[in-house]
Order: sequence, then structure tokens, then C-alpha cells
Amino acid sequence: MSINERIEQLLQSAPVILFMKGTPDFPQCGFSGQAIQVLDACNAKFEHFNIFEDQEIREGLKTYSNWPTFPQLYIKGELIGGCDIMIDLYKSGELAPMLAAAIEV
Repeated sequence: MSINERIEQLLQSAPVILFMKGTPDFPQCGFSGQAIQVLDACNAKFEHFNIFEDQEIREGLKTYSNWPTFPQLYIKGELIGGCDIMIDLYKSGELAPMLAAAIEV
């Protein structure tokens, strides 16, 4: 399986997934910690992927998304952005409805 196929499989595994450094309980960088705080403030249901546990995914995702930094938030397979974009969307009131819509069946 190619790296892009692995990434697409991960993206299809959950409507909302955050690729981050560490875990929600133990973020390993400030930006990942802020991303978790924003998602928690939105009462978001999401999965996470610790990029430190898979170097191939960590490097492959940078190319796949054309986004060089982490965290990276995906909703329904679409890259939303990193920490700064998440904060901006949260402050504008746009993020919570996007997250809620992603889990509606």
C-alpha cells in the first residue's frame, strides 16, 4: 500500500481527524495543545493520529496535503488547516458548525 493510500485510509476512518504531535491527553507541542483546546471548546467528536508514532505518515502527509506543519485538521477528508486557521475559524464561529455537520448522518 502506498503512503497516499495509507493516508486516504486514515482520512476515511473518521469524519474528523487531527494529525498532531502527541495525544489529546498529552500533546507534545504547544500548537497541538491549542488545537485540542479549540476542538474541546467546540465539543467536537474527533479521532487523532500521533505523527510521532509513524515517520512515514508524518513525512508523507506534508506532501499529500502540501502543508508542512502539524497539527493538521481534516473534516470529511478535506484539510481545514493548522492551529492558526482552527483558532480563526473558532473565533469567527465557523468551526463548531463545520465539526457538527461532519458527524451528522
